[in-house]
Parts: sequence; structure tokens; C-alpha cells
Amino acid sequence: MKNILILLTVLLLPLAVNGQNKPSFSAREVSDVRVATPGLFAKGNHIYLHLDSLKDHEYAFPLPGGKVISAYGTRGGHSGTDIKTCAKDTIRAAFDGVVRMSKPYYAYGNLVVIRHANGLETLYSHNFKNLVKSGDIVKAGQPIALTGRTGRATTEHVHFETRINGEHFNPNLIFNLKERTLRKECIKCTKNGGKIVVKTHTPDSRVAQNKK
Repeated sequence: MKNILILLTVLLLPLAVNGQNKPSFSAREVSDVRVATPGLFAKGNHIYLHLDSLKDHEYAFPLPGGKVISAYGTRGGHSGTDIKTCAKDTIRAAFDGVVRMSKPYYAYGNLVVIRHANGLETLYSHNFKNLVKSGDIVKAGQPIALTGRTGRATTEHVHFETRINGEHFNPNLIFNLKERTLRKECIKCTKNGGKIVVKTHTPDSRVAQNKK
């Protein structure tokens, strides 16, 4: 628990800034999608995303009313989930955080990447227009872009990704994408060599209680 609190404190420091000092990132962090988060696994090989402790105002579905048109892992290894409503609809930040990257990026088209205080990063792409820039602090539910078909896309939608330390994983572990609701669970992220394993975690106390 102590290590988790220390880690969260370190990750929260870049967000605790006033209006005159915005968080800054390295040149690579503002130019590349797959970038490790500095210090994320400095205290061990596990971190936990406590979605079960988030209040209603601390999260938002990225495209309210959206329907999944292409799931994670399809089409030979789709790195995210495609969600569609209509052209130029408002895309919203999934959680509080700071914009690490906002720019056109190859097949992604116009792209926004947000780094969150718990180490999670969310990515939103093919945007018609980005409404934020690198260094901007955003709140959950804040408009960050408009849906488009920039980059390699055949229809207006948002390509939504979730990443830990640069590695993508199934966004359906974070959101119930069919119901457009947050999964109020604890997510365990384990660094295993050069890979990150992400799965739902049942705390020991609950396991012990279930065995009674």
C-alpha cells in the first residue's frame, strides 16, 4: 500500500500546477504514441487502477451514445475500439489528466493522447479537429476533439485506445463498451519482461471473504 501511495504521489505531481505552469513532456513524449511513462514501475512490477473508487464525475464515456463498429483485437490485431455516432460529434476525456500529445500522426490522423494520474493513458484518433494541445490539463467529460475520418479511416468515428507504459490493452477492461459504463473494478497491471499484462484483480480480502 505504501508503494502504491508513493507512486500515485509521483504521478500526480505533474498535474498539481497552477494556471501559469503547464506540465511539460520530452520531445519523444509529444511526438510518439508508444512511450513508457517515467517512473511508472519504479517501485515494483505491479500497479493497480482502482476504477472501483472513482466517483461519477471522475469518469466519462469518450463518445456518449456511441456504438462499437470495430472491437479491440479484430482485423488482424486492432489496437483499440472504434466507436461511431455522427460526423463532428464531441469526443470527451475519459478521466482527469494532462494532454501528452495532440497532432496529426500517420494512419491515426488527428490524434489526442491523455496521460492520467494512475499511469493509464487514453488515445482518441481520426479526429476532424483537436480541441486541446500538449500540456493542457483536462477534466473527465471535457470536450477534447470532434469525430472525423482523418488518417486511415473510412467513416467518421473515434478510435479509442487504453495504454499502460506505452502498451495497448483491451478498452473493454475499463469500460463496458456495449453499455457505455465504467467497470467499477480494480485492474492489475503487471510488467512481465518487455510486456504488460492487464487483467481484472480481486483483492485478497474479497477472496478470503468468499472462502468463508
